[in-house]
Amino acid sequence: MLMRITQEADNAFRVILHLAGIPEGERCTARSISEVMNISVQFTLKTLNKLTKSGITCAYRGVNGGYALNKAASDITMREIIEVVDGPIAINRCLLEKRNCNRNHADKCVVNTALAGVQKVLTDALEAITIEKLLFDKQKMEQAS
Repeated sequence: MLMRITQEADNAFRVILHLAGIPEGERCTARSISEVMNISVQFTLKTLNKLTKSGITCAYRGVNGGYALNKAASDITMREIIEVVDGPIAINRCLLEKRNCNRNHADKCVVNTALAGVQKVLTDALEAITIEKLLFDKQKMEQAS
């Protein structure tokens, strides 16, 4: 899959931000997350399933069940979330797999080299943005309003 931030990745950012904002030890149901984030319950569950399989969130069953972060907000990056939800980041198909080069010259192609540089800048920037930083920025925005 080529790089694009899908609606599901956008929803995953918001779901994780919501979970990062709840007190430690508490859990949220998919229904409560969907209501607060204005996402359908079905889509919220689909996203939470991917996040739980990846280890970013954990699911608890039973009367006190729900979802919580399974990692510290400082250890979850935008890059990780995108890759969990949408797959590997590649701005061109030849950067995902060299065999996708139409000319079979991915290693000797100036376009490939240039795009690889752009992709590195993008992935490094996404890796540098943690959920902890987004939560801090969100709280600052809310205080300023």
